[in-house]
Amino acid sequence: MQKRLSECIKGIDYNEKIGDADPFIQDVVFDSRAVGPHSVFVAVRGTRVDGHKFMQDAIADGALAVICEELPEGNHPNVVFLKVDNAQKALAKAAANFYDSPSSKLKLVGVTGTNGKTTIATLLYNTARLLGYKAGLCSTLANYINDRKLETTHTTPDVVTLNKLMKEMIEAGCDYCFMEVSSHAVHQGRVDGLTFQGGIFSNISHDHLDYHKTFDEYIRVKKKFFDDLPENAFALVNVDDKHGRVMLQNTRATHKTYSLREVASYKARIVEGLFEGMQLSLDGEEFWTPFVGRFNASNLLAVYGAGRELGWEKKELLVAMSQLKSVGGRFETVRSRSGVTGVVDYAHTPDALKNVLEAINNIRRPEQTLITVVGAGGNRDTAKRPVMAAEAVKNSSKVILTSDNPRDEEPQSIIDQMMEGVEFAERIKVLTILDRREAIRTACTIAQPGDIVLVAGKGHETYQEIKGQRSHFDDREIIKEFFDQQ
Repeated sequence: MQKRLSECIKGIDYNEKIGDADPFIQDVVFDSRAVGPHSVFVAVRGTRVDGHKFMQDAIADGALAVICEELPEGNHPNVVFLKVDNAQKALAKAAANFYDSPSSKLKLVGVTGTNGKTTIATLLYNTARLLGYKAGLCSTLANYINDRKLETTHTTPDVVTLNKLMKEMIEAGCDYCFMEVSSHAVHQGRVDGLTFQGGIFSNISHDHLDYHKTFDEYIRVKKKFFDDLPENAFALVNVDDKHGRVMLQNTRATHKTYSLREVASYKARIVEGLFEGMQLSLDGEEFWTPFVGRFNASNLLAVYGAGRELGWEKKELLVAMSQLKSVGGRFETVRSRSGVTGVVDYAHTPDALKNVLEAINNIRRPEQTLITVVGAGGNRDTAKRPVMAAEAVKNSSKVILTSDNPRDEEPQSIIDQMMEGVEFAERIKVLTILDRREAIRTACTIAQPGDIVLVAGKGHETYQEIKGQRSHFDDREIIKEFFDQQ
């Protein structure tokens, strides 16, 4: 596809323009390595790399236009330059223009929060498909255009990729798109210029302080997503989280709430909970679901509330929701032949780990031992490490601290920091085993019939990253392997 440059830069505020040419443009890029003939190159100042350093390379590789905050040196008569105050916002506008503003032609719903984003977005997509709608998904696990799966590398892709993806969704006849919106994406402008039909807030807890530095800043970035929602959108927030109503303070969108405990627009309660699922009363109607725990009841309530705000009929929506299956790596259960129950979950924050442990403890009998295997990722927020260990010890019979994705850090150093959260008297409950495979094997070996083994932190991930190298590693495969030996 191609467009005139004048169409691509329409609506961009610029301080200076050099050049009057209006060539045909074939792509909009911000990575100089992707530049080709007929490109517009946008020099964005990233968190690690400043695109202004690569303007000359982009011009040499055929860029016909450059959007930047500082003009390059030299004379480039065949290139059009736009000097702007904010190149990221200009990139968002140029990408939307080039791909015909696809988000405005979809019912786009964004889901943000520390925990639950993947589950809520994926279940909304699955519900839409069960109801017969054509829909797209942008998530941590994968991107989908109807039933076509596309691999993903980020929770929320960059703004050019998003517009291109949604253009393909439009061409495939999609009516809806459901998207995880990470705090990084909001802060870095990856969702700038997108037209949202609705936004959902799940919760907020201790995470990503390696990036945002303070918890207040983390909250502010989450809130910005709701501040930017248009007047004709809905803002659906979880008021069981004390920050839920904060998200509504300045938004122009229609205020909607959901809760398991408070007065809210949408309400639910757990009638009965088992490892196989739960009976849920949702908006006055009861149905059985294979999901487990209060946090999943809350996630399902968010799906229901969003569906109703999108105009989906109540009974049809509940029938579709009763057919939903668990999202990969989120409270996935497996049973050994000897009767040990294994649970694999992505819980990698203190709050997520607490939620999973509480869900298990609300179901397990007093005589059942709960063995938790957990670690913490390297090169990430270090403050949560002792808190996670404290939650594991508080809510488990036994705990094995092990490696997660240590990345460039020493695994023993990470475990030592986790142990700082364990009271001396509680250390008798804790083993430390650096090798994650060996840690899972040990948990499966010491578990007796009827016991429960929780392997937390990696969930759906199929790799382990150590010293910059990724090797295949799947908690689900490993726990099944050891269970098969019992």
